[in-house]
Amino acid sequence: MEFFVISGLSGAGKSKVAAILEDLDFYCVDNMPVVLIPIFTELCLATKGRYDKVALVTDVRGRDSFDELFTALERMHELGVEYKIIYIEASNSVILKRYKETRRRHPLDPDGTNVEEAITREKKLLAPIRDRADYIINTSNYTLAQLQHSILDLFADKNELRGLHVNVESFGFKYGVPTDADLVFDVRFLPNPYYVPELTHQCGLDEPVRDYIFQYEQTGEFMNKLTDLIGFLLPQYAEEGKPSIVIAIGCTGGHHRSVAVAEAVAEFAREQGYDTACSHRDVSK
Repeated sequence: MEFFVISGLSGAGKSKVAAILEDLDFYCVDNMPVVLIPIFTELCLATKGRYDKVALVTDVRGRDSFDELFTALERMHELGVEYKIIYIEASNSVILKRYKETRRRHPLDPDGTNVEEAITREKKLLAPIRDRADYIINTSNYTLAQLQHSILDLFADKNELRGLHVNVESFGFKYGVPTDADLVFDVRFLPNPYYVPELTHQCGLDEPVRDYIFQYEQTGEFMNKLTDLIGFLLPQYAEEGKPSIVIAIGCTGGHHRSVAVAEAVAEFAREQGYDTACSHRDVSK
C-alpha cells in the first residue's frame, strides 16, 4: 500500500499536489482530522487492495498538534502500513503574492490583517513535520506544468503510461460542435459515402465506407497534414501539463466521414504512445 501524507505551508500548493496524485489514481482526502487517520487506514486495509494508493492532506487548518499526528502515524506503522511525508513550501514573498492575487484569507490570519506574520508563524508550527519529511518540494519557481512533472518524476510508476490522455470524438455539425472540444477539424470537404446507395446505411466503422473515403488522393493528403499537425501539438500540450485533450472531427451528420477519420486519428495517437480513447457521438442518429 502506498500512503502519502501531504503537508506544508498554506498557499504553497498542497491541493495542487493532491490533484496531480489523483491523476495517478491515488485516493486523496483533504484535511482529515488526525484522530481519524488510523481508523481510515484500517478501512483501506479492509478493502483488500481497493484503496492501495492513498494521500492525505493535513496542515494547520485541523488545529491538531503534530504530536497527535505523529501518534496517528505510529499507529499506522503498527498496522503494517509504511507512509511517506511530502512537505510543500514556498518563499514568503511568493505565498504573500498568491494570497493577494486570490484574495483568500490565511488560516492563521482570519482577519486579514498581517498575512506575512501568519506565514512566519506557520513555518514555526510546521517545523516538526518538515524535519520528518521524506520529500520537500519548494514551489516558489514552479509553473503548474513544472510541478506536475516534478511529482510525476518522483511518484509515477515508470512502467505506467503517463502524460496526456487523448480523446478523439466524431460528431455531426448538424447537431452542434462538442462543447468540450479543444481542437475541431471539419472533414465535410471529403467525398461523401452518403450519396453511394450501397454505403448510405453503413457508417465509418464499416470497411466499405473506410475504403471509399480513403481511396481518394485528397483524403490521403489531408491525413498526412492532419497527423503531422497533431504529432506536433500533442507533445506541446503534454509539456504544458495538460492532462487530457479532446480532438473533435466533424462531418455533416457524424455518420460516415468523421467516424472513419476519427478512428484513423485515434490509431495515430496510440502509435505515438498516448493513452487514447475514440468515441462517435452522433453515429447512431
